[in-house]
Amino acid sequence: MTTTQLRKDAARNWDRIVAVARDLVDQGIALQLNDVARRAGLGVGTVYRHFATPEALLETVATPCLETLAEHGRHALADTDIRRALEGFLSHVVEAQVADPTLAVVVGSATDALPRTTELKRSLSSAGTELLDRAREAGSIRPEVVAGDLVPLMCGIAHAVNIHGGTPADRTDTAHRYLSMLLEGLHTTPPSA
Repeated sequence: MTTTQLRKDAARNWDRIVAVARDLVDQGIALQLNDVARRAGLGVGTVYRHFATPEALLETVATPCLETLAEHGRHALADTDIRRALEGFLSHVVEAQVADPTLAVVVGSATDALPRTTELKRSLSSAGTELLDRAREAGSIRPEVVAGDLVPLMCGIAHAVNIHGGTPADRTDTAHRYLSMLLEGLHTTPPSA
């Protein structure tokens, strides 16, 4: 939501617009502000006053997911068991990708409509990079794996899960299975093996 206090009616309209947009995105329907206005029972001008572009609305819908992932990143960075920290963080990322269709689009976009989106994406990238660097320095991850590999690999898992289909629970289980296979390939052989 905006940083300034909205009037009650404006706040209700904002909430209604975001709820309609969330529903459309979850159904796989591209956001068009005129369509959102019609479905929300609001004037087009009202929607445009709150969200200048469909991208701004999509990023607003994605913000709770991005904030949750950023929090997971902060917790992972505080974990002293680097392998557990990296795996836990990536597990949250892949679950979010499977559950929230806004995530891949917003994270994959080269430009952001909202400063908050840029801030959250930067936080996620920083957490992922630092966790990977720590794991590599600890000898837990293959030395050739770089931070730029993480996003395509995680997106690949989400894409494979979407192709696989199934119920949300099935898709989450499949995502975890694929992530386990990916992590086995990234990890170096433990010294005791």
